[in-house]
Amino acid sequence: MNVLIHDLLSLQDTQRLIQEGKPCCVAADESLLRQLPRGPWIGGTIPYFMASQGGTCTRDQLFVTELPSQGGRAQVRVYDRERLNRVCLDAPEHGFSMIVLPAFSPIHEAFAQEAPEYDDMYLKPLVGWVAGLHLDDLGKATPRVIDGSTGELLDNAAVVIHVPLPPNLMAHIDIINLFEPGDGPCIEFEQGGFSGSTCRINGREANLHDWMVSEKIDTRLPLVADYNGAMINVSIKGLDAAQRRVDFYAPVFPNMPYRVARPVGEYTQTFNAATSREDLPGDLAFCCNCILNYAYGNLQGRKTGGFVGPMTFGEVGYQLLNQTLVHLSLVST
Repeated sequence: MNVLIHDLLSLQDTQRLIQEGKPCCVAADESLLRQLPRGPWIGGTIPYFMASQGGTCTRDQLFVTELPSQGGRAQVRVYDRERLNRVCLDAPEHGFSMIVLPAFSPIHEAFAQEAPEYDDMYLKPLVGWVAGLHLDDLGKATPRVIDGSTGELLDNAAVVIHVPLPPNLMAHIDIINLFEPGDGPCIEFEQGGFSGSTCRINGREANLHDWMVSEKIDTRLPLVADYNGAMINVSIKGLDAAQRRVDFYAPVFPNMPYRVARPVGEYTQTFNAATSREDLPGDLAFCCNCILNYAYGNLQGRKTGGFVGPMTFGEVGYQLLNQTLVHLSLVST
């Protein structure tokens, strides 16, 4: 099977791979993405990676995921706000689509809030990640994605590569989430979005910020809800004392019952125990992991159970996810 996650590569090796016409997804510093030749690829900015040698931060190498080509020609497309809801309609009838979105942008917010309602969502495999930047550059630089077919860098559009597969292969998306709802009170919001203030806590109106401060909630723990059988995290970006609100990395949804996650114990050991590749249904073709797992799990220099890929500002396993490892496998049928 012509599928290979290439791990961290030099600029020269990445240029050579693209010149050979290989469809791929590239994660790297913006200065490196600008130097790549045109071709059937997409990418985004990030300097953090799960590499074969362990968690790594580098601005000098690129993480390259080569995508399968035996099912036909992959198509690269750019989606603005108005066309984003077509992303699954445009997908191949048999194959998968990979998306990269720039963090903190209107297109990121639109996808996060609206993707579950897109036509053909959950019927066609959609996987991907949210481009970010070095944490030292927060407020100083802008996350960007790149259309490899034109070389255009974008800060408010999604880039997607639609990948057809041959009849004998099927795409399978799965997630590894360390978190489950804790025993604390039920939290519900009347309005959804990337921040919360007024809410209901066990049915009583309250201010989420004030409650989290008074209860000394560990903000490394996300809010967790059951989305049709899957435990989905909403990670906490920060507490805004001036506005008495809590900001999130993903949106909360109205009238969805959330709870603060149960502590996971020793983070690194728990994460490594959960990332065994023995249960994969097929060959690993793509993987990404949340930057918060990197930071809170102290993953610098530590291996992640054989999973390699970019550490991102959000993960896509059909919809937007947080503090989650997402992986795509190709299964022989």
